Amino acid sequence: MIITSPAVVGRGNELALLDACLTSAQQGEGQAVFLLGDAGIGKSRLAAECAFHAFSGGLAVLRGRAATTGATRPFRPIAEALLSFFRLSGAPQNPELVPYRSALGALLPEWRDAEPAGEAASLFETAEAVLRLLLAIARDLGQHRQPGCLLVIEDLHEAEPETLAVLEYLCDNLRGLPVCLVATLRPDAGPAGRLARTAALRRSATLSELRPLTADDVRAMATSALAIDAGALPAEVADRLVRDSEGNPFVVEELLGGMIAAGVLRRGPAGGWQVCGDLGIDVPTTVVHSVAQRAARLSPAGQTMLDTAAVLGRRFSLPVLKLVTALDDRDLLVHLRAGIDAQLISPGGPVGDWYEFRHALTAEALLAQLLPSERAAIASQAADAVERAYPGLPGEWCSQVAALRLTAGDTRQAALRYAEAGRVALAGGAVNSAVSLLERARELLADPAAVADRTPVAEQLVYTLIETGQLDRALALMETLPQAGPGVLDAARSAALHARFAWAAVTASRFDDAAVQVRYVRSLLGGSDGAAHAPAVDVVEAHLVLAGVQRVDTDRAAEAERLARRAVAGAEPAGLAEVACQAWQLLAILERRHGFDRADACLERALTLATEHGLTTWQVNILLGLGANEFLRSGASARLQRAHGEALRHGALVLMHTAEATLAIQAVLRGEYGTARELTDRCVEATARLRNADNHQLVLLTRAALAGHQGRRREMEQELAEFYRWDGERSLQMPLVFGSRAICALLEENHEQALGEMDRALSWEERNPSVFYLSGRYGLRPLLRAMSGQADAAEHAAVAAHSATMLPWNRQFERLAHAVHEGRAGRTAAALEAVAEARRAGTPFLMARHLGLRLVAEAALADGWGEPVDWLRTAEEYFHTAAVPSVASACRELLRRAGASVAQRRSGTEAMSAELRRQGLTVREYEVFLLLVHRLGNQEIAERLFISPRTVEKHVASLLAKTGRPNRTALCDHAAEVFRLLERAPGPEHASGPVTGSGSDRA
Repeated sequence: MIITSPAVVGRGNELALLDACLTSAQQGEGQAVFLLGDAGIGKSRLAAECAFHAFSGGLAVLRGRAATTGATRPFRPIAEALLSFFRLSGAPQNPELVPYRSALGALLPEWRDAEPAGEAASLFETAEAVLRLLLAIARDLGQHRQPGCLLVIEDLHEAEPETLAVLEYLCDNLRGLPVCLVATLRPDAGPAGRLARTAALRRSATLSELRPLTADDVRAMATSALAIDAGALPAEVADRLVRDSEGNPFVVEELLGGMIAAGVLRRGPAGGWQVCGDLGIDVPTTVVHSVAQRAARLSPAGQTMLDTAAVLGRRFSLPVLKLVTALDDRDLLVHLRAGIDAQLISPGGPVGDWYEFRHALTAEALLAQLLPSERAAIASQAADAVERAYPGLPGEWCSQVAALRLTAGDTRQAALRYAEAGRVALAGGAVNSAVSLLERARELLADPAAVADRTPVAEQLVYTLIETGQLDRALALMETLPQAGPGVLDAARSAALHARFAWAAVTASRFDDAAVQVRYVRSLLGGSDGAAHAPAVDVVEAHLVLAGVQRVDTDRAAEAERLARRAVAGAEPAGLAEVACQAWQLLAILERRHGFDRADACLERALTLATEHGLTTWQVNILLGLGANEFLRSGASARLQRAHGEALRHGALVLMHTAEATLAIQAVLRGEYGTARELTDRCVEATARLRNADNHQLVLLTRAALAGHQGRRREMEQELAEFYRWDGERSLQMPLVFGSRAICALLEENHEQALGEMDRALSWEERNPSVFYLSGRYGLRPLLRAMSGQADAAEHAAVAAHSATMLPWNRQFERLAHAVHEGRAGRTAAALEAVAEARRAGTPFLMARHLGLRLVAEAALADGWGEPVDWLRTAEEYFHTAAVPSVASACRELLRRAGASVAQRRSGTEAMSAELRRQGLTVREYEVFLLLVHRLGNQEIAERLFISPRTVEKHVASLLAKTGRPNRTALCDHAAEVFRLLERAPGPEHASGPVTGSGSDRA
């Protein structure tokens, strides 16, 4: 008889913690809680109580349990939790989940076959997809009731690495989301335990360690289970429970059930419980005896079935159990029913052919009754049966057979099966599971006599570690491989392994490690047929030359191009499509020096190869490159939009974010600030969560550019500070920093500072050879130098000879610089034609086009040529409407110098907030107010607005009186707050703020 307590006893603190977690989730502040404790201590009971409270409170509840059969299907408990929720309602149709369907195909069968074939999603992509799915569930539920979602994962200590990685990702990213995570695990939980403790240390989760019940708690639990009042429990029963249970709730219930089943604890005539025998003789003193007693009541065949199931694990598959026991369907179901009636097993799992023991201790108790030889015999029989029934051991069968062979004592066969399972896991994209399986196989082959078997396993493990980015571990393992004698790799295999590591090292910017590997592979290729591996080494070496790590006597770019072309010549005939794509992509960058037609031809060839060989990721990658080139050449984004669509269709989240970040910087350059803000808001958090430094740096730089192109220096510097925190100083995208600051300085009418930024950009590029052509070197810098008189026509001609000046963004400024030189030389017709060419080139770039007119008009006015008045009126109208007061004021001052009438902007209060209008601010006061955001002094404001410092002082005094601020510091704080509110308010594209002056390679 099984006795259970209807009330949870002695867990008040834990229940309060879980309730607080649920409440926080409903308020949009997700948390993670790990319940850690011994078997039987009450973890599952607390998880069940939490699930009940969540369901009662209107939250969505998803529950899954890790497998204990030795199988290693990735994400199994998470998939079970999702399926438990979607079994009735079906998979969600939320359109926001479309980019994540491919990554979620590994968890939801409905999305597994519907998505286009392609490379498996990365672990980070899958984790982000799970997070987005949970968020969608919570929000969809919130349409009908309070939003919130609870994910419960039990027996986390049995989970495979992929599940642990996803849960760690969730822990780190639940804050601010209506999602609660609760997981249970044992103290000796290995990787799961380390996950829980490290997450708690960095405050990403709460770790609650369940302690044994006190003596009073044990008594209270017993009285609750027996449905009697406090004090009615026989003293000798209470003493025995306290002594023998050691505070374990499961053991308390087992002991009570054993006493009642043995007849030594019975209900008396009055309904109370009485002791009717010797508790020390008949009552089972351990859970093992209790479980054994119940199992003994089954038939011999039923007992054999239970023993076999226990060897298979706490959870077991009905088809496997049938194979091993050789029972027919009817007898098997009869014995299963008997086990369920004895409360030893219960149905479990997402489908009907999975069962589980009621508690982990139940399976352990049954195993304890078996002799080692009996367990080994059952395991061997089970392994044989599975191998006969499933030739090739597809899916999870290989790892399950490996575990059974190990139990049977066949270490070598177990190791080989684990190695095979590792290779299958790697092919399926479960790289972390592959690492665990291969490491297990290698450990089992530790005997020196097994070196012939161990070396291929270690070789495969190195490749797998490289795939996971664990380069330090891969390098250390490579150094342990035999250099001679049994198990030594031949030269070709060794070259392939080290070449693969070299490519991984160079893409991770570990140039020194890559250089060492290149030298080693070169030494190997000198004594063997290295045609198959030389192209891969050539590509790596080309990158090393370009980065300046490998010194050469000739031009670095030319030598890198020579190596890349040699790689292409060797890779394509050898069928090495991926290596060829690597080489063509590098060549496309280098060919920009000679023109974008040649660069595009390289990318088109790479695209053809990627398409022919089904390299999905490379297809999207190449489309991104073609899209970037299209924008540089024309200012259009059609091809990049196509690349974004392909990334979306294939669920390639990292490439999707790359496309979105690149589209955003293009929108900034076109003056489409609302679009840029929407795109960066969409991916800034995701790129941070995915820990993709390159993408996140680009997003942060784009946000900085977005602020800089609107003259918002403080916001720009905040974004740049975050960029530097992400190791931005080492980024190849540094030219964007200088360009953004230069544009911002121009919008503040600080031309000297803008030219200084352009000079810093040039200095950086001279130290870091680059084919990034929108840094100002070929456009904005020549214009500023021409205006300041620092450059003559000869210097300009040298710059104009470079093909990069033909790119529209550069062309608009370069032509204006040419116009300045021509106008200064008295060649008015040529100057006017250059201005017309600049305006045509600048058609896609709204803000930059007007900024160019303001700049060239000043030179034309000073040198007496062109139509400066018309240009200034056009620019003034734009910058006044766009709320860039410094430039608008400069335009008006220049118009006054030209003797032209200047429209009064006293009615131009449309940019003000309603509050400021109510306070009666004039337009000039508003212009001063905006500049106080940057905490400028009176002299600086006067210079930017072309008024006297005394006038500024009067405006500040008026602002203090009208806004009610006590002092200038408070007024500056108020201006910053109003500015932030204005920024968030919807408005027309041209009024939402200024754009950045540069782009990235992807721009």
